[in-house]
Amino acid sequence: MNVTLRPDFAHSACPHDCPSTCALDVELMPDGRIGRLRGSSDNSYTAGVICAKVGRYAERLYHPERLTKPLINVGAKGEGRFQEISWEEALDRVADAFVTAERQFGAESVWPYKYAGTMGLVQRDSIERLRHVKKYSRSHDTICVTPAWTGWIAGTGRLAGPDPREMAQSDCIVIWGTNAVTTQVNVMTHAIRARKSRGAKIVAVDVYETETVRQADLGLVLRPGSDAALACAVMHIAFRDGYADRAYMAKYADAPAELEAHLKSRTPEWAAAITGLSVAEIEAFGKLVGTTPRTFFRLGYGFTRSRNGVVSMHAAQSIATVLGLWQREGAGAFHNNGAIFRLNKTMIEGGDVEDDSVRHLDHSRVGPVLTGEADALKGGPPVKAMIIQNCNPMTVTPEQDKVRRGFLRDDLFVCVHEQFMTDTAKMADIVLPATMFLEHDDIYKAGGQQSILFGPKLVEPPEGPRENIYVINELAKRLGAEHPGFAMTAREHVDWMLRHSGLGTLAELEEKRFFDMQPDFETAHYVNGFAYPDGKFRFKPDWANVKSSNIGPMGPWRDMPSLPDYWPVVEEADETHPFRLVTAPARNFLNTSFSETATSSVREGRPTLKLRPDDAARLGIADGDAVVIGNHRGRVELNAELFDGLQAGVVVAEGIWANRAHRGGVGINTLTGSDEIAPFGGAAFHDTKVWLRKL
Repeated sequence: MNVTLRPDFAHSACPHDCPSTCALDVELMPDGRIGRLRGSSDNSYTAGVICAKVGRYAERLYHPERLTKPLINVGAKGEGRFQEISWEEALDRVADAFVTAERQFGAESVWPYKYAGTMGLVQRDSIERLRHVKKYSRSHDTICVTPAWTGWIAGTGRLAGPDPREMAQSDCIVIWGTNAVTTQVNVMTHAIRARKSRGAKIVAVDVYETETVRQADLGLVLRPGSDAALACAVMHIAFRDGYADRAYMAKYADAPAELEAHLKSRTPEWAAAITGLSVAEIEAFGKLVGTTPRTFFRLGYGFTRSRNGVVSMHAAQSIATVLGLWQREGAGAFHNNGAIFRLNKTMIEGGDVEDDSVRHLDHSRVGPVLTGEADALKGGPPVKAMIIQNCNPMTVTPEQDKVRRGFLRDDLFVCVHEQFMTDTAKMADIVLPATMFLEHDDIYKAGGQQSILFGPKLVEPPEGPRENIYVINELAKRLGAEHPGFAMTAREHVDWMLRHSGLGTLAELEEKRFFDMQPDFETAHYVNGFAYPDGKFRFKPDWANVKSSNIGPMGPWRDMPSLPDYWPVVEEADETHPFRLVTAPARNFLNTSFSETATSSVREGRPTLKLRPDDAARLGIADGDAVVIGNHRGRVELNAELFDGLQAGVVVAEGIWANRAHRGGVGINTLTGSDEIAPFGGAAFHDTKVWLRKL
């Protein structure tokens, strides 16, 4: 009799750079491999739903092109010729290069570089422990969250808000500046649940007709960077038509009378001219949210990746205060729950030995840093050695021409710890193979929800790859770096952090699978006041002192508007550059992760540029034609995709594709600027002017 062995199930958490941080059920097959991944129905936010790309994770885990051996470059920089070496020799060479750089140029000439290729707190952040013990250059991690978090905290004083699961109790959900169908599928789960059970209306605000916009009851497609104008017009309508909750603002806001006077001129007509929306669309939106007490604003990251993005976030958030939405269940505004966790990461990060005199280098400005621009180097020595984990700066960072020139320097030593031969790995002197999340232990906190989740090691890696903490601890031995954290395993780090955060033990977390950290209603909805000494929401923030950064203000922060307003500092189109470019996420990629898997790349097709048919006709461009776009930073070749869901003069390139996938081998971030967003930095990925022509 034939017996079919059924898979067992184990539990984990998605490690990727997404606010959802889904709880996962993982098929463990009888042959020791994994099968499908599914969203856990036991977690009330994940609610049994995950994105398709993570569901087929086996395709990535068992990819034939995965890195499995340490490599040494034997050709010219960037040529991509490597030979296998042992782990011992590879780590010795990295340590020797760091010692040489430090001896000749000082410790700050070494720059450990990481970001969010994994969101695991141990595997991602142990590199900070090496940085702080050795006094290597610190990193100002601006590439993703800085503008959004600053804009949010400016109003509330705290990075937290209502329970995002409350969307299921809402009568109107406004999904603003995020394509949730692509990037946060669980937002749509709860929004659609409210639509089905309560008849809730879904509003989507974005700069092109995304799948989220198409599924919305009201889709508002505006010009890039004009979000604050829409927000101001909605608040104008609220004051004009009696929707504003003056009693609430009198108790909970700092300057409601000033705001009302300021907004008298911010009419729907004024906003229509800036946003490209019709007056009727703006009026309909203002009336809908003004007459729906249970309106929930789910504010994303995308609309803050503009030079006025901080102001846009603050303006959109302010609508909830003008309408008094915070005081009701299923209402208010939410962006991220980062402040609720209060985790003690001292042992993981070596925070007890961090030296405030060591310079910060802006990791969004890796191009200017590596090409030696004095302002980017903060008056310190050139960067001579790097170790890179969890990041692919040769593709994802702005001003790629400078980035490429920097990494091509013969006097720069680079070690890249990676899973695949990325564009950055090709620039390395030493490449180290890395484990994937199912092959090591780690802990995750969910910014887009309220869970702390443990992800245990479930399967053995191939022979060769090592986890991040192994690399950091081994380098520490060779470099003479001393700290108790270097002698601890990932599981020991997790247990230490939980115990010292007052959250129990790892054994307790493993038993429960996740801790629900959501505060009570009064705390989450600021019933007892916002997180400023006087308990008032700030319509008038002190921009230089918003508690979102330990870095001083930068960029044109003194010119930021004192009240919610449209701030015209975007990179506007001009006669030479008549188009505005947005570099949006692709549905089947997550930053550059999954771009290497066959299913994801086939479903995305090839790098394309979405443009309106009338704009294309004017330039003699047909669907599928090869086109080139450019500005003073460089040029990029793609293929045209005619698309109706855009404002005139706006083009969209979805990605992020590897550089080699583009015609000409030059990636889209060649065109984006690395100048600093006020007041604390960030990258304006969706705020780029370009010219466009047929090839």
